[in-house]
Amino acid sequence: MSGWDPAAIALLSLLPRTGRGPRREGIFALWLTVRVAQDLLRDSPPAERAHHRRLQALEQRLSSLTMPPPLRRALAAAMSQLREARPETAVQVLSQLVAPARESGGAEAGDALAQAARAARAAFRGERG
Repeated sequence: MSGWDPAAIALLSLLPRTGRGPRREGIFALWLTVRVAQDLLRDSPPAERAHHRRLQALEQRLSSLTMPPPLRRALAAAMSQLREARPETAVQVLSQLVAPARESGGAEAGDALAQAARAARAAFRGERG
């Protein structure tokens, strides 16, 4: 797992401690989405075509998961925003997922998303500054 963001690792570490069902699948969906969003903040973001293919794969995977309705709606909005493939969009998406993550996945999931959003803002500011 080296090279992964601490927020992604925190979400992944929640999976074995969460019982099967919508909550667990929601955490898994968050982890997948966080990884796609964070890729837009890398020094060399994926090419537009590669990002588009990755979004399609993510969308297909998310459609097969059972999640709490508020999280499903939030992730649908996130997918729509991530189509823009811009770092500032990734920052916004991660920030907007904090509340649904906390509501659907618990305090630890919300904290992991808040950590991801803070790191994304810092990376974006560093890129622009």
